[in-house]
Amino acid sequence: MAKKEQTVTKEITVEDKLRALFDLQQIDSRIDKIRTIRGELPLEVSDLEDEIAGLKTRLDKLKAEIKTFDEEISSRKLQIKDSQSLIKKYEQQQLNVRNNREFDSLSKEIEFQTLEIQLAEKKIKEAQFRIEDKKKVTDEISARIDDRTKDLDLKKAELDDIVAETQKDEELLIEKSKEYAGYIEERLLVAYNRLRSNAANGLAVVPIERDACGGCFANIPPQRQLDIAQRKKVIVCEYCGRILTDQVLASEEEDRMTKILK
Repeated sequence: MAKKEQTVTKEITVEDKLRALFDLQQIDSRIDKIRTIRGELPLEVSDLEDEIAGLKTRLDKLKAEIKTFDEEISSRKLQIKDSQSLIKKYEQQQLNVRNNREFDSLSKEIEFQTLEIQLAEKKIKEAQFRIEDKKKVTDEISARIDDRTKDLDLKKAELDDIVAETQKDEELLIEKSKEYAGYIEERLLVAYNRLRSNAANGLAVVPIERDACGGCFANIPPQRQLDIAQRKKVIVCEYCGRILTDQVLASEEEDRMTKILK
């Protein structure tokens, strides 16, 4: 009679959880290091792109205003031609008037058209002045766009070089991070991610170093160190809230992960 097969599920101990958390921390710290190498470059690139976009919008607006003034000048010049034609017409008519009343009426029309010409010429000069003023500003903005575009090209090239050097490593580490995160129960993972987001250095799991927390360097009492070394429960620093591990576990996992992540 065949023996009945039994499936044995290995119990996940607190020590297993601590090792998984510490391994995940090492992977995520390497990702942080890669992103630190990039520094502020992605933000600088984004800021430059926004600045250039804003300058181009302003430049387009100025060009539209210049076009409007050009159209006004063209319209005023046509108006002057029309007025000049009317003046010639009225002057011709004055030669054939039958009485003073007709002559005076035509004189008033000539005077009116003369004033219209003077007003149009004044408006043309004002528009030309505004165009010159706006062209100076457009030249300044265009020069600034050229300068900022050169800066952007340099920053992008610098960023592309760094990304090219680190992208493959980062992608592999991100996959590893997802893999190791899958070994950790959701409650602990949520706590881990919260601690990482609140810590300036991204450290959520730290070993005890020289009787102190490896994150905030607060002193850890001897009895608490013994409890941590026993690995029977997850213990956090009373001061910073980081998850604590003993130095032996940390050293073992550092050696193991160094080989895995080569």
